[in-house]
Amino acid sequence: MAQNIFAVLYLVTLVLVFLIYHQTSKVPPFVFFFMCCASYRVHSIFVLRLFNDPVAMALLFLSINLFLAQCWSWGCCCFSLAVSVKMNVLLFAPGLLFLLLTQFGFRGALPKLAICAALQVVLGLPFLLENPIGYLSRSFDLGRQFLFQWTVNWRFLPETIFLHRAFHLALLAAHLSLLLLFALCRWHRLLVLGLIELSWNTYPSTSFSSAALHLCHAVVLLQLWLSPESFPKSIQPSRKTH
Repeated sequence: MAQNIFAVLYLVTLVLVFLIYHQTSKVPPFVFFFMCCASYRVHSIFVLRLFNDPVAMALLFLSINLFLAQCWSWGCCCFSLAVSVKMNVLLFAPGLLFLLLTQFGFRGALPKLAICAALQVVLGLPFLLENPIGYLSRSFDLGRQFLFQWTVNWRFLPETIFLHRAFHLALLAAHLSLLLLFALCRWHRLLVLGLIELSWNTYPSTSFSSAALHLCHAVVLLQLWLSPESFPKSIQPSRKTH
């Protein structure tokens, strides 16, 4: 009976993946047949990890379909359900946060984020009432170590280095440094607009909102000063043709 349930879940997951590709119009429909035969990632979820991974990924794919259909509230609800099944779905959270900020802005994204947080509180309420510290420390334990036997990207490293805390901290530092680099060099426009919007919508104004507004204006003026000239220094008069 359990195998039949997972077989149905497998078919549902495939359909959800196909719908994602269909909505984005990236591949023609006949490619779906080859995906059924060659999609190792989707198959491995059910072949190698037949426990809570299939349920979590099915909910995640459902949430992505809802996002593509502009059903953001329901999508956030399904995403939070996927996180409640398995914590590794949180790896998709930065991308979702970026999409919410891009789509709705800072203030508009807050209700969507509240949906995700509220659902986590409701689902964990029985455990929070009984042992809140134990539930939060074990359910969202970010210090868990990935087993070396399952790694793909870092197989060339010795196991001792792979499991060493210094290696983990180095990866985290590199990731945060790249995020900061992209934020300063590529994403700063979105950050500046978001901070300006936040500053103007903070009432009554605070020291932080006032300082952030002046800092953003200074960044805008600096970018205008350093940017190349938009117009030539001298405009040549056009010759009339007879």
